[in-house]
Amino acid sequence: MSTHAPQTYEFQTEIKQLLDIVIHSLYTEKEIFIRELVSNASDALEKLRHVQLTEKDVADESQGLEISISTDDKAKTITIQDFGLGMTRAELIENLGTIAHSGSKAFLKALGENGTKNTNLIGQFGVGFYSAFMVAKSVKVYSRSWKKDEPAHVWASDGSGSYTIDEATDLTRGCKIVVELKDECDEYAAEWKIKELLTRYSSFVGFPIKLNGTVLNTVQALWLRNKNEIKDEEYTEFYKFQAHAHDDPRYRLHFNADAPLQINALLFVPKESPEKFGLSRAEPSVSIYCRKVLIEDKCKDLLPEWLRFMKGVVDSEDLPLHISRETMQDKSLLEKLNKVLTKRFLKFLEDEAKNRAEGYDEFFNEFGIFLKEGAAIDYTHRDSLAKLLRFESSVTEKGKLTSLADYVSRMKDGQKDVYYIIGPNRAAIEAGPYLEGFKARGLEVVFCYESVDEYVMSNLREFDGKKLTAADHADVQLDAIPKPEGESLTEDEAKELSTWLKDSLGAQVAEVKSSDRLVDSPIVALNADKFMSPHMRRMMKAMKQDGADTPVRVNLEINPRHAVIRKLAATRAASPDRAKLIAEQLLDNALISAGLLEDTTRMIQRLNKLMGEL
Repeated sequence: MSTHAPQTYEFQTEIKQLLDIVIHSLYTEKEIFIRELVSNASDALEKLRHVQLTEKDVADESQGLEISISTDDKAKTITIQDFGLGMTRAELIENLGTIAHSGSKAFLKALGENGTKNTNLIGQFGVGFYSAFMVAKSVKVYSRSWKKDEPAHVWASDGSGSYTIDEATDLTRGCKIVVELKDECDEYAAEWKIKELLTRYSSFVGFPIKLNGTVLNTVQALWLRNKNEIKDEEYTEFYKFQAHAHDDPRYRLHFNADAPLQINALLFVPKESPEKFGLSRAEPSVSIYCRKVLIEDKCKDLLPEWLRFMKGVVDSEDLPLHISRETMQDKSLLEKLNKVLTKRFLKFLEDEAKNRAEGYDEFFNEFGIFLKEGAAIDYTHRDSLAKLLRFESSVTEKGKLTSLADYVSRMKDGQKDVYYIIGPNRAAIEAGPYLEGFKARGLEVVFCYESVDEYVMSNLREFDGKKLTAADHADVQLDAIPKPEGESLTEDEAKELSTWLKDSLGAQVAEVKSSDRLVDSPIVALNADKFMSPHMRRMMKAMKQDGADTPVRVNLEINPRHAVIRKLAATRAASPDRAKLIAEQLLDNALISAGLLEDTTRMIQRLNKLMGEL
């Protein structure tokens, strides 16, 4: 150090007010100072690399381009040193004595004027350095310029309104920032804490970062490399590092785009759903970077909510950041990013489904619930998502999936509807009465087993111009087919029995008529409520929503050829009381098949009475 006293300078006019904003309002987390100082160090190294291409006499030419960080928990200090561009005395005054003066911004401008753009420069606002005062009692900056004849200096301040500059000796090229921590911020002098923060924010900085002598950033920013030069094991290593995962990824999508936005993205689908086995709702896990520096670890609006299972990284130079670099200013730009990424991923899934169908079906079995959620709520991407949905159906083997497009390709001539049915599983659907009429006519029915399926179908409404229709709804009209041979009630007898059933069963039954859909079953209950299906009713009841307790009303269809119905017609005249018990039991049987019978007490009492009459 020099023998004469250091010179004292006042910060710019509004320095106290501006420093107060930086320290107390600009950043939401104090730990951000680590990211900012490391980013500035990276900028200085990047600038030096450019200088080395154009200048011959560079100080300490043999010194490597790296960032060295050391912690001292006893002295409560953290030191961040780069071997980059460094600063002269005048540059220290200009860059550190003036809030919002940005050397990096000026440097970018100079490069732009020469027709060149260095996209690795990340310091755009000139305030990142001052974030150190959020945690510091005092800050000292030891700096020596790359210019060989320039002496070294030390800049020092406690952030209260002034700073000093003195000459220094025995300094190598670059900057060394020593932060003396406030007592309440001494955790940042702990090696483990700084390692954690560097791993989170600065893992992909383009220069080696050493913490107390150990290189930390060993994983490369793969998203910026040519994907043809990257090995599968490198992708897997990156995925495990970035997603904190132990499995291998199921899918990966690595792409870059220049329009409408400049994007470099590396996205992954995990092997298993994060919400499997009813675990808690997954949080968004795709991080957003700007030139390799983390901006937001789990960016909530970067992808639609239904893509919350995705992992990975998105890097864009086009992001207009807030001055603190923590959040983006332009929400509309984020929406554009969202649309570009979502569209690209859906196209990727479409290609997988077409070219590697078996692997896609495995993916859908694991993650299909998320795509169904999107199809139900995301109008923008609904058509694309509908093509990606997969279901079992009445013509597929158990466990084999089909698409709605494949269903349409198999439709009979003149068929206008895609029929589906909601049920707990295949066995329950196939054992019920609702498929009989469709099978008899050779009509395929899509099987839906999940709670979200009804929302999906009701919101999609149609596919490829074909209406999506619930097979168990009362409004379904099926073409006439030849009636099976055998005994049957006459048309008049069936009408008379239907009228009697309607009168006997009361308000719970809206309509009774002979069925054109039943083959082997005696009776079927069809939903008479256009606005609330049986499944919807159960869902609303489970959530205790208004309207769930509204009395059930159904339409009944009877099979006049079935022995039970024919015997009921005969019993009605011979033993009216017994016939009424049988009619009530048939209604409950139909409600059970429809999933609408909630209280079985009366049914059990009735069965006991009927058996007692045997």
